[in-house]
Amino acid sequence: MLLLVVTLFAYLTTAEEPLCRLQGSSHLPFFSKDGDIIIGAIFLFHGLQNTRNAFQTKPEPPLCKGLNLREFQFAETMIFAIEEINNRTDLLPGIILGYRIYDACSSIHLAISAAMALMNGPESETSSKKSCSKTSSVHAIIGLSGSSQTIGVATAIRSFHIPLISYVATCACLSNKQEYPTFFRTISSDYYQSRALAQLIKYFGWTWVGTIRSDNDYGNLGMATFIEAVQQVGVCIEYSEAIYRSNPREKFVKTVRVIKESSSKVIVAFLSLLDMEVLLKELILQNVTDLQWIGSEGWISARIFATDEIYKILGGAIGFAIGNAVIPGLKEYLLNVRPSSDPQNAGLNEFWESTFSCTLNSNSQTFSNYCTGYENLREIKNEYTDVSEFRIPGNVYEAVYAIAYSFQNMFNCKQGQEAFTNRTCPNRMQIEPWQVVQYLKGVNFTTRYGENIYFDANGDPAARYELVNWQSSEEGIKFVTIGVYDASLPEGQQFIMNNVNIIYAGNQNKVPKSLCSENCQPGTRKAARKGQPLCCFDCIACADGEISNSTNSLDCLSCPLEYKSNEKRTKCILKEIEFLSFGEIMGLLLTIVSLLGACITIGIAVIFFHFKDTPVVRANNSEISFLLLISLTLCFLCSLTFISQPSEWSCMLRHTAFGITFVLCISCVLAKTIVVLMAFRATLPGSNIMKWFGPTQQRLSICVFAMPQILICILWLIIAPPFPNRNMKSFKEKVIFECSLGSPLAFMVVLGYIGFLAIICFVLAFLARKLPDNFNEAKFITFSMLIFCAVWITFIPAYISSPGKYTVAVEIFAILASGFGLLFCIFAPKCFIILFKPEQNTKKHLMSKTPVK
Repeated sequence: MLLLVVTLFAYLTTAEEPLCRLQGSSHLPFFSKDGDIIIGAIFLFHGLQNTRNAFQTKPEPPLCKGLNLREFQFAETMIFAIEEINNRTDLLPGIILGYRIYDACSSIHLAISAAMALMNGPESETSSKKSCSKTSSVHAIIGLSGSSQTIGVATAIRSFHIPLISYVATCACLSNKQEYPTFFRTISSDYYQSRALAQLIKYFGWTWVGTIRSDNDYGNLGMATFIEAVQQVGVCIEYSEAIYRSNPREKFVKTVRVIKESSSKVIVAFLSLLDMEVLLKELILQNVTDLQWIGSEGWISARIFATDEIYKILGGAIGFAIGNAVIPGLKEYLLNVRPSSDPQNAGLNEFWESTFSCTLNSNSQTFSNYCTGYENLREIKNEYTDVSEFRIPGNVYEAVYAIAYSFQNMFNCKQGQEAFTNRTCPNRMQIEPWQVVQYLKGVNFTTRYGENIYFDANGDPAARYELVNWQSSEEGIKFVTIGVYDASLPEGQQFIMNNVNIIYAGNQNKVPKSLCSENCQPGTRKAARKGQPLCCFDCIACADGEISNSTNSLDCLSCPLEYKSNEKRTKCILKEIEFLSFGEIMGLLLTIVSLLGACITIGIAVIFFHFKDTPVVRANNSEISFLLLISLTLCFLCSLTFISQPSEWSCMLRHTAFGITFVLCISCVLAKTIVVLMAFRATLPGSNIMKWFGPTQQRLSICVFAMPQILICILWLIIAPPFPNRNMKSFKEKVIFECSLGSPLAFMVVLGYIGFLAIICFVLAFLARKLPDNFNEAKFITFSMLIFCAVWITFIPAYISSPGKYTVAVEIFAILASGFGLLFCIFAPKCFIILFKPEQNTKKHLMSKTPVK
């Protein structure tokens, strides 16, 4: 308890007025000027020399080396903008803007130290016995050139609510208002640049690219967004290398080796200027040329690279650059600065001595010759004196003006109209940084060169980029604007190409190819290669009946059943419809044979009718003979119904007519066979059987034999009649137009009944073949039934195995063969006797027991 009381007492006595004492060494500004309102800034004027710390003694202050003339130009642009505002009467009249500009030496911890120095004020003030709860000595800070350093500073000053406006920190992570609530910038976020680069890759049709990035927040986060966006449009990344300026040379050698061994011809380089500079040195040493470079705004428009030596590497490079600003008076100001114009700023003296290799201080031993301070900068060519473009300086200029307009709006406020809780205007004599943050959110103004400046809810400006192309001309290397990207435009209209000739790698006018696999042409499909990215694939030809009508199809589409694919497999065409027609040779021959059979049969009928009273005709039951001839004529003619395009009526007619006519034929032959047997039995003593098998009984027997077939056909037509059908399954290349049986069982029953009668007829005729008679008709019936059965036994396998229209041809052939077999075996011998052996056409000859030789 005693310890708790002592601790509480100590806290109460010391918390009333804590003293603000400087911890560590002092940090002096590089440039400074007093004013009513102080704007702080942090630039990376120098690089940081690597020092080792043994952690045994107090570390020495970090050593900065090498003046960065590009950053010096940015700082002078800031000073120019402040002086321009101070000389204006319409913007902050009666208010003098001052500045304190610090150097971060490309170090995050020095950048944070500079931010702390800006908030605390000069050393004399921080060393005084004042409270640490005082207001920051600066109202806003401009900086920095690197995203990593900017993130460090933004995090450090977040709790103090001091606005930080960056002119070149592009990391998309800085748009997170939960993490960086006081951060603003006048350059577009990499969120938009990464997607713009993805659209650019898609526009040129590249699907196989390599990537190189800076190994810091700028490169890693920007490249991650790019890869995510570019993979959504089907682009594959062959390799992704990360480099940083301080890496050992072996790392850059490895990266260049990866570039040389890769198959992709396009490299997306999301690099800062310094990282790209180190990489270029190695690329030049190894002579890596003829690659298409796609660059980020960090280096694509850097004039320092516009040399003939580097152009061999980067010639034809394409990338997004910050929009160029045309700032009146800035060029003259930059080229007319003198150390004598501001002797208090030591940074200007260092710049002068470094630029002209001389000394302004007689005590200095760095250079032997002395400077007058009036040397002419126009005679020097370096990054500072390159005033052909003001891309990043324009962002610095806009950042200064954004702060000025926020103060202008603050001073013009009217009581009761503010968005603050108490609806009171800020005290002009005691402005708090958090009030500046609120007014920066509402800034909206137009610069003297026509650029509209405002910040969205994330503190970002409208995303606008120029698409530039490295081209060589007689005047030297130029960055030609070939297009623009404006994120404020509707989706799909943000990327606009100008009608400008583009030069690609190797000074070519044709877009280079960068594909892991060539595009699959229509008629083929993509097949992914195992273990490789999706952009690496083989092209497989579509199978029969399948097509692909677009490039790089993932699948082939099946044609409808009535269609087939053409030879190139690019479209579906109607299949050829096949059926046995009268116009083709096979159909014509079968028609001729059918008609010939019918004509021969009619001719025999005519002969029989003419010689109907002769013994040969009368002895063989002329009535049954004529009925058989009529049936055979119908059999020959019914084969014609199998030829031509199937229809509903022809399908029903062809099978039923065939079944009924053939049963009539077999019934007549069977009746004739029975007549022969009965006639022999009638000649035996005491036999009177022929009276029971006279003409009436013969007619009745034919009807009895034929009636079951007729009933079967009627039931067939009623229950499941044959119908025309387009058979698309048997052949892929054609459609078989055929008559479907409707009921295969009915067809088998029809054939089976015909076969049943034929077997009975064959058996009876075979038994009567050796009956003693000069003209034994049973022999000829036996031969005819042998032929009939042989034909229809061979018909079954031939019918099943024959394809398409040949199935119909086999059926017609079986009908014609069996019909001719019956016709010639039964009637040819009789016609021969009637026409050529009339002496045998007598009753005496027919009644004799011994056949005449």
